[in-house]
Amino acid sequence: MNQKPQDPKKTATQHGVQNSTTNPTSDGAGEGSATRTGVHYVEITAENTGQRIDNFLISVFKTIPRSLVYRLLRTGQVRVNKGRIKPSYKLSLGDNVRIPPVTVTAQQEVRVPKAAIEAVSNSIIEDGPDWIVINKPAGMAVHGGTGVTFGIIDAIHKLYNNESISLVHRLDKATSGVMVLAKHRRASVHFQKVMMNGEITKNYAALVCGVLAKPQTVTARLRKTHPTPNENQVIIDPSGGKDALSHFKCRVAGDRFSLVDVEIETGRTHQIRVHAASIGHPVLGDERYGIEKINNEPKLRKLKRMFLHAHEITFPDLSEESATTPSQALTFTVPFDTKWLDIVTY
Repeated sequence: MNQKPQDPKKTATQHGVQNSTTNPTSDGAGEGSATRTGVHYVEITAENTGQRIDNFLISVFKTIPRSLVYRLLRTGQVRVNKGRIKPSYKLSLGDNVRIPPVTVTAQQEVRVPKAAIEAVSNSIIEDGPDWIVINKPAGMAVHGGTGVTFGIIDAIHKLYNNESISLVHRLDKATSGVMVLAKHRRASVHFQKVMMNGEITKNYAALVCGVLAKPQTVTARLRKTHPTPNENQVIIDPSGGKDALSHFKCRVAGDRFSLVDVEIETGRTHQIRVHAASIGHPVLGDERYGIEKINNEPKLRKLKRMFLHAHEITFPDLSEESATTPSQALTFTVPFDTKWLDIVTY
């Protein structure tokens, strides 16, 4: 369904802020036209309290490239209460945000193939008032990006005709398994809060190269690099990396491969993949951190996937704000494909 181009002033108001002093100018009308906004200020209301400033800017100006958002923050053109802030800054009620002049193009409709919408629809395992839980198919990106015209979130928006549904965590394109989406902002804020508090448990299943003889805990610190502008590569950096913690335990071992359970206590980009490779047991089918010679063996290559699967997630559900009313724990489980056991003995 086509959407009308959004006036930046109206967009800001719709996202829970009160707008003041904006003087947009347009260089054309209709789909694909661009509007140059003036400096304007928005006051944060309860709707956006607790949201990161980078995510706030992305949600207000949907057609601005993420790289521009981060450049505006890095150069101090975006300010909160007259001061510079980092992209990770959490907005507070009443914050005054300065948004500099930017060129906003009219939002284009994201086209999602009918087959993709059906695939996502068939993957839904829970559909409640607060959460949608899916069994994410391997090979489908969670959101669009360079070279990817649509993602699971776009298919969900089409399926429900509701763009307020949001991703609260992510899985790599090549990873399958349980993934949670929030149906409204209160649920999204809640999930981010419990994630920051370390109250979420995530368990994965993976096929790795070699025999994992005993359980291993990996604490190698990870740092994201960018070999190209549109590519993420994660490396181990003891001094400059971020804390990361993964627990590996063998479930079944063959002569060449092991089926392992992995519990992570942090959620860094490519964490399991890099940690597994660091202990000499890279994930089978991992084209970035794996063993190319093994991945290209004919029987494995034709399977066309990376063998990493989000098996289970547990987190506190939403509850009324009361110290005497603890949140009920929600657990969603998606078993791995039992055919993986055939590969262990390959």
